[in-house]
Amino acid sequence: MEGSTTSSELPPGFRFHPTDEELIVYYLCNQATSKPCPASIIPEVDLYKFDPWELPDKTEFGENEWYFFSPRDRKYPNGVRPNRATVSGYWKATGTDKAIYSGSKNVGVKKSLVFYKGRPPKGAKTDWIMHEYRLAESKIPASRKIGSMRVNPFKPWPHYCYFMFMT
Repeated sequence: MEGSTTSSELPPGFRFHPTDEELIVYYLCNQATSKPCPASIIPEVDLYKFDPWELPDKTEFGENEWYFFSPRDRKYPNGVRPNRATVSGYWKATGTDKAIYSGSKNVGVKKSLVFYKGRPPKGAKTDWIMHEYRLAESKIPASRKIGSMRVNPFKPWPHYCYFMFMT
């Protein structure tokens, strides 16, 4: 992680535990507009190329919880359904989406996902849980509002932030 803040540059006892609002306003919004984040400690990783137990090795921070920026692929080229399959399983959405507010302004959405080993519909539920954060439509830069979930096929735009943990 050249040019980023490393654990040796952070004060002793530092813990990264942002609120949902802070993740959206200070990290995901900055990432989406190419502004620097308050601390460069959230790595960019294509989460769906790995199983959840492989991901802790992709970041310098976290013991039982980890944060990542990641692109989100479409399941079908002309559809809107996301592809959440990994090497040996899939992430399944659970519950309802939660709106994230900063004051009275809706700034983002939080979705909860659970990891299942195997293939649907016979997957086995695991203890891995992930929260997907995305910007509210009004917060997405105008230059990025196009039909594709991947703006440039050669450089995916990581406009989703993920918080993953094991229960």
